Amino acid sequence: MEAAHPSVPPVPGDATPVSDTTPVSEATLSVDSPEQMQELGRRLAKVLRPGDLVMLTGELGAGKTTLTRGLGEGLGVRGAVTSPTFVIARVHPSLVGGPALVHVDAYRLGGGLDEMEDLDLDVSLPESVVVVEWGDGKVEELTDDRLHLLIHRVTGDTDDDRRTVVLRGVGERWAGEDLGAL
Repeated sequence: MEAAHPSVPPVPGDATPVSDTTPVSEATLSVDSPEQMQELGRRLAKVLRPGDLVMLTGELGAGKTTLTRGLGEGLGVRGAVTSPTFVIARVHPSLVGGPALVHVDAYRLGGGLDEMEDLDLDVSLPESVVVVEWGDGKVEELTDDRLHLLIHRVTGDTDDDRRTVVLRGVGERWAGEDLGAL
């Protein structure tokens, strides 16, 4: 769905307000299993291109790394995509001549863009797809265009694998993208 709303509410957890003139594309999808979350990543990889910033938000166990694993498969990158929690960032070069995947886990980083600058994401961004888990309030200033995925899961003592994924494309890059078609 494409929308240029006169007043666009922020996605919960998105620390950067969207101006009245910023194009926004938004869709909500249901995912019923980890396999479907990975498949969503593979489908999403088909619309990503070098320079894209993807922010992933969701509580622990929501499926952020599982989705990123699917992105890596869809982009045809080298190396197993695993959580970069302890190394902060991993670069997965393309095996098929496409963009590299830079996978960042900003969970342990407290500061905003200043702390993120040490990772040189601004240097990597133009030729890579940069995926940042826990990036709210930390990486929005890298670019005016970003894709923010907010993953909701059932909480509590449950084996329920259902997730609701809100995809929100912000900026000109995402204005014409039908995110609901993923």
